[in-house]
Amino acid sequence: MAAGGSRRLAQPKQLLDWQGRPLLEGVVGAVARWPVAGVVVVLGAHAEEILDRVDFGGATVVLNPEWEEGLAASLRVGLDLLSRHPRYEAAFVALGDQPEIPAEVPSALLGAAEETGRPAVVPRYRYQRGNPALVARRLWARLMSLEGDAGAGSLWRAHPAWVHEVRFDHPAPVDIDTPADFQKLLRRP
Repeated sequence: MAAGGSRRLAQPKQLLDWQGRPLLEGVVGAVARWPVAGVVVVLGAHAEEILDRVDFGGATVVLNPEWEEGLAASLRVGLDLLSRHPRYEAAFVALGDQPEIPAEVPSALLGAAEETGRPAVVPRYRYQRGNPALVARRLWARLMSLEGDAGAGSLWRAHPAWVHEVRFDHPAPVDIDTPADFQKLLRRP
């Protein structure tokens, strides 16, 4: 999910210089190393500039023309694309502005999904839920019915029996929304 307009940052956060390359390129590269069959990147604001400057590797890029609505519109676009392919049974929902997802998180979420059978598996970093979320196909239609700038958190709160949390003893990954957030990321070891 990388369609946002970066209003609070005043520049496309997807293109911030992170370890010598655009932030989004680093995130896409990291997600491609997860145990996944493919990567779909949802773009919206600044799409042309991002497409010109980011190497997406083998990822599929889809444009969200309604990106100004917020996160829900991007969920609809990405999950709609995946739902056309019956081979996909679940999807990680990851944010394009979180480059430091601990390496063990995706595999642990997959293992918990297999073990518990719950359709939504989310990480809990110390004291808070975070991303990425692993969502089974049977919940995609519900996610695609969301509106506005809300992610799946409201759905998880309304239906706690759907959700399994996997605990990690890591601070939550930094989410880049402001210049201060980016500076905090740069200061981390």
